[in-house]
Amino acid sequence: MTQFMISVFHDPGVQASGEAYQSKDDMQRAFDAVAAFNQDLQDSGQWVLAGGLTPPETAHTVDATGASGDAPVVSLGPRVGSGAALGGFWIVEVSSEAGAMELAAKASAACGQPVEVRALEVQMAPVRRQ
Repeated sequence: MTQFMISVFHDPGVQASGEAYQSKDDMQRAFDAVAAFNQDLQDSGQWVLAGGLTPPETAHTVDATGASGDAPVVSLGPRVGSGAALGGFWIVEVSSEAGAMELAAKASAACGQPVEVRALEVQMAPVRRQ
C-alpha cells in the first residue's frame, strides 16, 4: 500500500474572506460532502489523516537555518509569496496511483476545488479519529 497526500489550495485572501464558495449554501453543501467523503475513507480503511488549515494570512514563518545569526527569525505570514496556499489535505492509503486518482476526483468533487496528488516518501501510521 502507498500513501498519498491530496492537497486543496486556495487563492490569496479567499479563505479568510469566506469567498471560497459562491454562497453559504454552497459552502455548507461542500462541508457536508467532505464529511461524507471522510466517513467513506474511514469506513474503507483508506483514511490516514486529514485536516483543514487556517488562512495563510495567519501563518508564521520560522527560519532557523543560521542565515541571520544564532536566533531563529520568526515572521508573520506564509513563506510562499502571494500565490495559492495550502488550505487543507488528506493523507490516504491505497494500493495504486490509479486508486489515489480516483479518491482525488472524489475529494475534488466533495470540496468543490481542484486538488493536487503526491505520494509520500515515508509512510506514516494511520491516525484514528475518536
